[in-house]
Amino acid sequence: MRLPLAGLVLGLITVVAALSATGNKLLVIAEDAADKDKYSQFLAGVEKRGFQISHHTPKDASLALFEHGVPAYDHLLLLPTKAKSLGQALTPNLIVDFVNAGSNVLLALSSTVGVPIAVNNLLAELDVTLASEKNSLVVDHFQHDARSAAEDHDVLVLNTPDFTGKNVKNFFAGKSASGGWIALPRAVGQVLGNESPLLQSIIKAPSTSYMRNPKEEADSNEEPFATGAQISLVTAFQARNSARFTILGSAEALEDKWLEAKLEVQLPGKGQKSVIPENKLFAEQVSAWTFKEAGVLKVGQIRHYLNEGVQKGLKNASGVPAFDVNPEIYRIKNDVHYEIELSEWVTDRWAPFAVPAGDALQLEFSMLSPFHRLDLIKQADTASSTVYAVDFKLPDQHGIFNFFVEYRRPFYTVVEEKNTVSVRHFAHDEWPRSFVISGAWPWIGGIWVTITGWILFVALWLYSKPAAEKNLKRL
Repeated sequence: MRLPLAGLVLGLITVVAALSATGNKLLVIAEDAADKDKYSQFLAGVEKRGFQISHHTPKDASLALFEHGVPAYDHLLLLPTKAKSLGQALTPNLIVDFVNAGSNVLLALSSTVGVPIAVNNLLAELDVTLASEKNSLVVDHFQHDARSAAEDHDVLVLNTPDFTGKNVKNFFAGKSASGGWIALPRAVGQVLGNESPLLQSIIKAPSTSYMRNPKEEADSNEEPFATGAQISLVTAFQARNSARFTILGSAEALEDKWLEAKLEVQLPGKGQKSVIPENKLFAEQVSAWTFKEAGVLKVGQIRHYLNEGVQKGLKNASGVPAFDVNPEIYRIKNDVHYEIELSEWVTDRWAPFAVPAGDALQLEFSMLSPFHRLDLIKQADTASSTVYAVDFKLPDQHGIFNFFVEYRRPFYTVVEEKNTVSVRHFAHDEWPRSFVISGAWPWIGGIWVTITGWILFVALWLYSKPAAEKNLKRL
């Protein structure tokens, strides 16, 4: 009896320890055990964060992404494979369905092993294009590791991502605010489509870099597939259902030997400098974002009610009767209060979400188009959420309206909430009396002047003595 009880307690502890907001079941796909061992430190760190890791090879007969029509795993890590395809259980269509079902994918590419055709087809679904050459990589003759890539210049040494001035929260900043260094050995460059608002580059290649095939001569006159900022080295894709797909151009950056390597970087005007890359921290941050340990928002309670009469000026809905909260019908020109609770997943719990400085959370009150677009103001903090609220007057228009809140920002999950209400005309006994309307006073005055004049005329006519008749003599 004690053993099952201990197993149950251990299982509960494992669930509680998971840092992801969506689940802790992780599927790792590697070519063989030797390939898996190259990433032992990275995988140990992921497991230490509370994930239950299942290891499979692409050709494993027992492998399945779905079980009874639902995802069998919460997250998928695809490590490089030499095969041209990923097997029947990992076709591009199945992986796309896996993402559409709400699961997350971290794809690591390698120019040394080459990129399978199936991966090219998968990335095409996301509007991401790779070079046609299987082993194409990114080189830079200025920003490379002078120790390990003195001749090939294919180990890029770059600063940690910096989104200063873009009103974007940086989940990949590294240890110091001034920025650290990241080594990306033999990275596969990606070219992002211009049409997709769902793609965001985490790290772009320097302006001095370009893509080339290592099998060709270095002095070849062939035009490169992409150059400079056209190349994305680490790419984030967040679907409309907030599922995440991250493309890491250098799988070698996750290997044990690069997590704590020493580099020689050439600094403009300063010569060479020995640096220790922050690959270990960067790998942790990228995987944490992909597996929804960071940048996850949740909507709590949504309340709207009349801001009139005894309810006017109430700071929260606690003083409003339950049947008056979230009514289905309002009247034109009603004063209304609207509030919404937002939480952000921080480490292992839900915490209040603060809108970044310079940004705004907005409410639209719309029919076919917005009649109001208002900034929601922070009203209060609870233990796990922040309450944002606004008071406004409904438009002089009846119909079906929506309270609509949409918050889409890079690297945050999407907040999209819509509540539909009806707005009616005034009832026959709700119209204000005419004497209350100042514009009617001239007409009301005219009526009373006419009535008073008529009464005076009648009184004058009734009480006026007729003129005396004169006696006239006939001739």
